[in-house]
Amino acid sequence: MDRETELTLVAGLRAGDPDAFEAVHAAFHARLFNFLARLCRRREVAEDLLEETWLRLVTHSGRLAPDTRLAPWLYTVARNLFYSYCRSRAMDEESAASLIGLWPGGTPPPSPFEEAAAEELERRVERALAGLPATYREVLLLVGVEGLSPSEAARVCGVSSEALRQRLSRARAMLARELKPAPVQRAALAAEVTT
Repeated sequence: MDRETELTLVAGLRAGDPDAFEAVHAAFHARLFNFLARLCRRREVAEDLLEETWLRLVTHSGRLAPDTRLAPWLYTVARNLFYSYCRSRAMDEESAASLIGLWPGGTPPPSPFEEAAAEELERRVERALAGLPATYREVLLLVGVEGLSPSEAARVCGVSSEALRQRLSRARAMLARELKPAPVQRAALAAEVTT
């Protein structure tokens, strides 16, 4: 969304224009759900938190600053609601059930082998992402999946830009480590290549 359109929508939200809300909802609903679902790994919780995020926008739209950046504002609200939920429920993140496979897909590869390989990679990335601590998972989701700039993601997470860059670097390293084949797999792959 370009900045001029965003400023127009913010002005509409501040004035209580339902069309502005609908436009913001259309632009961010799926993205926010994807973020929350991956963050909390429970569909029903993500749906509830998403609904609460939209309710907060409606409730506080009249108090938005005229130059509000909508993506950071919405992701900050969603993130804060997630952490409030965790605190109130004392949710043990490690035992959260039912990983939701929402990794965005592209066009299917042309051959069945490539399609199977792509699906396996998708599952591995989703598992690796789900295995990361929430602090690191959220920065990967905000920057890598949602396309926020590191400075916008830093505002969402309530940390300095430098702290976020460090988290992002560590998160990428952790994800790469998780995706690296085990020594047994590497040996098997090497044997296949030489035969």
